[in-house]
Amino acid sequence: MSTENAAAVNFSELVNKNKQTLARLRESPRLLLHRRDGEDLVLTTAVRAEQDQTVVSAATRMLAAMARREPGSMELLLDILPDAFPWVRFLPEADVHAFAVELVDTMRSADSVGNSAAVAQLLVSWQHTAEVHSDPELLAALTRDHDADYGRVADPREDR
Repeated sequence: MSTENAAAVNFSELVNKNKQTLARLRESPRLLLHRRDGEDLVLTTAVRAEQDQTVVSAATRMLAAMARREPGSMELLLDILPDAFPWVRFLPEADVHAFAVELVDTMRSADSVGNSAAVAQLLVSWQHTAEVHSDPELLAALTRDHDADYGRVADPREDR
């Protein structure tokens, strides 16, 4: 959900002038609440949140159905990915295909549980992979065989 069209207010305004602040939801679909002591919050109405989820879910289901059923749809998806995500131009061709498949599958799965966090993480992860491929020195450093065994890696669960 984008906060570009959100009216920005300080959280204290909601606390101190709640009626006036909430009235601003009539002019703006959401309020961006700035907090001094924590992460900013976004406030919207339940109806608008449900509408947003309905739109995302519909788009996800259409994209997934198209990608699975329509002949040539994967080629179309691969063709439009650079328009939607310009950074895919840095990925090797096989990775672009893997990204497309994983994106559609993750969107479908995330939609089925009503939580898009996995999709956001997938996009960030693939973008970071593209950033590595965009820098020849970094790519060489990360793909170089180091010819050394640095020993046993501790199981992070053992620290608990």
